[in-house]
Amino acid sequence: MSTQDLDPSPTGPVDVEQAEAALVERYPRLVRIAYLVLPPALGRNRRVLTAHALVQRSLPRRRVPGPRRAEDAVDPGYAYVRGEVLRQALVAGLPLRRLALPRRAQFPPLLPHVWGLRLFPRVGGADELALDQRLSRLSGPGRAAYVLRGLERQGDPEVLRVLASAGVEDPAAALAEADAVDTVDTWDVSRGGADAGGPGAPAVDRPSVVGGQGRRSGGPGAAGGPDVPGTSGAGGPAGAGLGRTERPERVGEQGGPGRSGGRAGRLGGAGGAGGAGGAERGLGLGRSVPGTGSTAGPGRPASGAGSAAEPGYAVPGAGAETGPGRPAVGSEATAGTGRPASSAEAAAESRRQVSGAGPAAGAGRRAPGAETTAGPGYRAPGAGPTAGSGRPAPGTGVTAGSGGPAPGAEAAAGPRQPGAGAPGGSLGGTAPRRPRLSGAALLESDEFDPCALQARPTDLLRRRQHVRAGVTAVVALAVCGALLGLPGDGWGRDGAAAPSYARNPAAEAALDPAAVKRVGPAVWPGATRRDFSVWPARGNLAGDRALLRRALAVWARPGGAVQSSATPGTPVGPPMGPPQLLFAGRVDAVRVVLFHDGLRAVRYAEPVEGTAGVALDFARTDGADAVGSTALVVSRAAGNVRYLTAPWVRETAVRNLLLPAKEPYALARDAHGVTDPVPSPAQTKGCTRWNTLQTRDGSGLRLFTDLGELAPARLLWGRPAAPADATGPEAREAWARTACQLTTVRAHGVRSVNAWRFARQRLPEGAGLGAWLCTRAETWRGTGDRVLAQFLVPSPEVPAALAARSEGSPACGVRDPRVLAGVLWQAPGGNRYVLAAGSPDFASLEVSGGVEGRADGPVLAVRAGAGAEADLDGTLRDGTRRAALR
Repeated sequence: MSTQDLDPSPTGPVDVEQAEAALVERYPRLVRIAYLVLPPALGRNRRVLTAHALVQRSLPRRRVPGPRRAEDAVDPGYAYVRGEVLRQALVAGLPLRRLALPRRAQFPPLLPHVWGLRLFPRVGGADELALDQRLSRLSGPGRAAYVLRGLERQGDPEVLRVLASAGVEDPAAALAEADAVDTVDTWDVSRGGADAGGPGAPAVDRPSVVGGQGRRSGGPGAAGGPDVPGTSGAGGPAGAGLGRTERPERVGEQGGPGRSGGRAGRLGGAGGAGGAGGAERGLGLGRSVPGTGSTAGPGRPASGAGSAAEPGYAVPGAGAETGPGRPAVGSEATAGTGRPASSAEAAAESRRQVSGAGPAAGAGRRAPGAETTAGPGYRAPGAGPTAGSGRPAPGTGVTAGSGGPAPGAEAAAGPRQPGAGAPGGSLGGTAPRRPRLSGAALLESDEFDPCALQARPTDLLRRRQHVRAGVTAVVALAVCGALLGLPGDGWGRDGAAAPSYARNPAAEAALDPAAVKRVGPAVWPGATRRDFSVWPARGNLAGDRALLRRALAVWARPGGAVQSSATPGTPVGPPMGPPQLLFAGRVDAVRVVLFHDGLRAVRYAEPVEGTAGVALDFARTDGADAVGSTALVVSRAAGNVRYLTAPWVRETAVRNLLLPAKEPYALARDAHGVTDPVPSPAQTKGCTRWNTLQTRDGSGLRLFTDLGELAPARLLWGRPAAPADATGPEAREAWARTACQLTTVRAHGVRSVNAWRFARQRLPEGAGLGAWLCTRAETWRGTGDRVLAQFLVPSPEVPAALAARSEGSPACGVRDPRVLAGVLWQAPGGNRYVLAAGSPDFASLEVSGGVEGRADGPVLAVRAGAGAEADLDGTLRDGTRRAALR
């Protein structure tokens, strides 16, 4: 419908309620518009669902401005919703591009949605199919223009304005596409004979008109010539119901303003709307009226300009008869009632019918002016075409049955009425241009009604396959979710562990918290060997099976969120069997579990609150004796460290290596053997304090230091063959000057560090007595040992100077206690010297290169220049040459 056909309403903003009322009231029409504008390539089922979805999504979320033009302000709610429907339908027809962001309308609709059924409108005829094919060749804006013009009946300016507001870039091009479709649908009557229905007139098959060859029943006057589509010929509606169509008229062709009201009131042919109102269908035989006109049935030609639609009586006057009857005389005609009409009334009615503004003549109504008799009779004298007999009527008319031209000219041309009876509407000597009837009239048919639907099932076999695949996917997802055991607000069964990949008896036994080995507190005093294997299970959470299960599961399968660390050379795989429990309890703000499996000490830590920050640490501890198993690190927090000591440790204290004369202070422990926190030197950046753990057991004092690992390193002093714990005064003084060099062996899996003074040397120019130290750090794995050679000047406050460093060398160890090193030293007087020293096994030393010199014995001092470089070699007492430590 056109917006001009709606009831006026004031302009202004559109409320949500107003738009909803317009949508609900005109929902079928809006859905039809969306269905027609959507591209047919989507398929009828998806077009139906998408059309409904677009209309249902067209409501504004808030108050929006109304139309600004007066012609659009008649119904702002409907105008707004229609514009939104058009805009979304045009967007839905756009192709998806790879780099462009998809729009919501381009996706299949979520609602409404139908499962298991395919919905599509009812199937129309060949005319509807042809129109749908032509629309499919148009662009989206072209279809929108065609729908606005044909279905909404808008003028071209209004169509251009609506398309522009819907976002069309070139509305004029879209309107030109719609004109092209209308050109194909228009029946061109400008060719000679095409409208007269003569022998030379070609039959035109137009899908938008009713009638034509083979679609009427024929009649007594049907032998005049070939049928013209849209006409009834001699067998038209004039005369006992002849020429009725075999299918109902289309919705778009029914009468509007200025047209007949229904099938029984359609205009019927000869004379059209100008020469006469036309003969009604189904009228009986009537008498012809003499005058100037034409007959619309197989009778004699009538003269006159009118006809009587009532059987058995003819009105005298000018007219034409539509069937065989007696001629009518006079200048008046009856229109079904037999009552005469004045000439003035006839002229006025004729003008109204020519313009299409007046009603058609029907039963019981008087048709002023020129009319046509609807009953069979003889031709009335006068000038006019005959519509049935094929004989020319006297005067100026055209015979519509035989196809021959009628002499004279009678030009009463009005709009052709669909389904009219006789084709005698082309009056005069020239064929008038008929009004265009396009396929837009078919837009009202059921073919394009997405609200009257048919339902069919989808592909049943494929649907069954999809159901099976969906069930399989759901089952697989459920199984994976159960195996993952992701923690929510608390810990799951396996905590932060990853999914289990191995299922065998040995692995299951190793992860069973009930199978964990526990040693009693009375075992270690009577044991022949003291190490981790006789540590009792301690801690206030030693009986928490859920905690132990999580710790074992994370040990076997650490997840991605677990912070794991291991000393070099330590395997991190799951235990070979049930491990031994050393400790399980709460320390600071974490729950800690310590295991030992004979090869490794494993520490598991989880926060008391939350599930983030799980830690897993591995340290190799194979071959540990009573001293090597004295303590383990149980907690690190805020730069402090806590130790868990062995059950045979009697006292614990803290000693600062950098202050050898200062006495250590006592370190308290709880009932489970966990010490108080101690500042750790492993996490400090400077070297202002180096705290060590001093313990006392049944055999003496021990000294340990934290190097950032699970097991602390033991500090020793003396020859490699017989080192002792660095607890004496001489050892403490030496370690006080070399302790800061321990940073070079952090996190290296160090088991013990031994410092040995392998030589003393009197310095040139009376500078005093210097000393040479060899520091060797041995690892738990037996390889990767690090050796440091350091030089100590006479001043005790000056730290040791690093002379040489080597990794993996056997020097300064039990297997090879010999070592040789040298430095470039500057005397107090400013002179520089190359100083070198070797262990007591060296007989002589020699330097070469930038500095030349040789000395007997294990020490050497040679004058050198600034920046001098020299090679150092030595000869052992057995004559073997030995290079310096590198």
